[in-house]
Amino acid sequence: MPDQQLSPDWPESVHPPGSDSFEQTAAVWLFDHVPADYRLHGVLRRHPVALSRLARQHVASSLEGARQGYRTARVDLRDHLPQHAVDQVMNAYREEGLRMAAVLRAIEAVDEALRAAAGGAE
Repeated sequence: MPDQQLSPDWPESVHPPGSDSFEQTAAVWLFDHVPADYRLHGVLRRHPVALSRLARQHVASSLEGARQGYRTARVDLRDHLPQHAVDQVMNAYREEGLRMAAVLRAIEAVDEALRAAAGGAE
């Protein structure tokens, strides 16, 4: 295993690039962040860099959806929920947005390492 400094965004359960189990642990972790049906596609199991690309797009889209929801929830829900419930919805959006942004940064770090490991094979 090479002596290297991992990004602070690097997921704990993914072994470092260059280790024998890097791609396997990366794939297991990435599959945890995409819809379950992605597991049905053999190409994603065989080529983790393809999986990381799809995971990156999926989580980025989810994050944008949460941001859009945050921007519109107060107006959309004010006539249907009590104010304290609207505030709780806003907090849920805020917390999930922060969580998804952190996951996206971790996926980007793993994606970059997988692309480097794949080299010219892409």
